[in-house]
Amino acid sequence: MRRSYEYDKSGESVPKRDYRADSKTAALLEEGTLNPSPERVSDPRFQADDFFDPRDLVQVRYEMLRRVSVDDVPVTQATTEYGVSRPTFYQAKASFDVAGIAGLVPKKRGPRGPHKLQGEILAFVEKQLIAGEPIRARELAKLVRREFSVKVHPRTIERALGGKKTAPRVPVAVSRKPRLRRK
Repeated sequence: MRRSYEYDKSGESVPKRDYRADSKTAALLEEGTLNPSPERVSDPRFQADDFFDPRDLVQVRYEMLRRVSVDDVPVTQATTEYGVSRPTFYQAKASFDVAGIAGLVPKKRGPRGPHKLQGEILAFVEKQLIAGEPIRARELAKLVRREFSVKVHPRTIERALGGKKTAPRVPVAVSRKPRLRRK
């Protein structure tokens, strides 16, 4: 078996940790907390101890904040040791101050909803719906483009309307005939 080696700060060669697909890496990846660059973490605790894992982004950020606040390490030194920029440090600190450890978990990236279908355009789309009829998302997208000069994907319209295939039915009042009682 061939082993890989890396060099520590003193220049001695040490066996390289094998971070390939183990269960912890898979779990961190699934949770979105896998550090994209664990090799940039140079804090000795993360190199020598198995408890400190440079792949765990939340643990790395928490330890970086702890080093500055408890150990009185300067921010520039901490950011160098943990392989992040100073703005990243201050963003992590602000998130931690607001939400605690949960604030260090990365947020999902990208849009949080149908940003093109709001207000007037959404009202226009809803007005075009016919109760009980299938939603014609392609036709609605064409109408929106003609009316507002905004290109909207048909699936965006379906999602904005709740992902339903048909427009909601309008409840019809049912009149009941009085029942006759048998004696």
